[in-house]
Amino acid sequence: MKSEIKYIELKTGYNDNGPAWIGLVSFSKTGRTIYFNGKAFQSLNGNGISGNYYEIESGDEYWISGVKKNQNDRHIFGSGKINIESKVLAEYLKIINQKSLKERDYTILDLDNEIPLIQINQIENLRLNSSDETINDAKRFLKPTEMTNEELEYFIEYYYDHAINGKYLKGRKNSKNTMDELIIEKESRKNKVK
Repeated sequence: MKSEIKYIELKTGYNDNGPAWIGLVSFSKTGRTIYFNGKAFQSLNGNGISGNYYEIESGDEYWISGVKKNQNDRHIFGSGKINIESKVLAEYLKIINQKSLKERDYTILDLDNEIPLIQINQIENLRLNSSDETINDAKRFLKPTEMTNEELEYFIEYYYDHAINGKYLKGRKNSKNTMDELIIEKESRKNKVK
């Protein structure tokens, strides 16, 4: 399994000051799933409100990227200590060309590197096999063609609200684009019925 040092920051519920880590992530064979600290993440494909990945169990959005040599991993106005996985510390110091870290900016800790494949497979199978399931936030990551008519209606309203009331311009734009895709799918279904 391929692995790489990455920066991971929880975005849901925070304004660029969420819990953040620098650690070793692993990739699935296809590269579509990232595993870190006992969690699995999949890409939002540009449809996130403030993140670029979501954690498949909770649906929380995260920002996952490569680490920066200048140590400016948090977004421009972000703040807060960054947790660093102890086993990548030496390699990270080489990347940033430093001999040590400032204690006020970092916390060194051990992380859970077990990949919860059984749990992840169960979650994904539940998602695929339950057609009578109520609409939940995780369903917004389905492709428009995979949604039921009720889900399309629900998420058109969901993204409309985020397109109007979202905090960040980029998030509002992404919400509008996603809403437009859902509306196109809804209209194409209506045209097929005629």
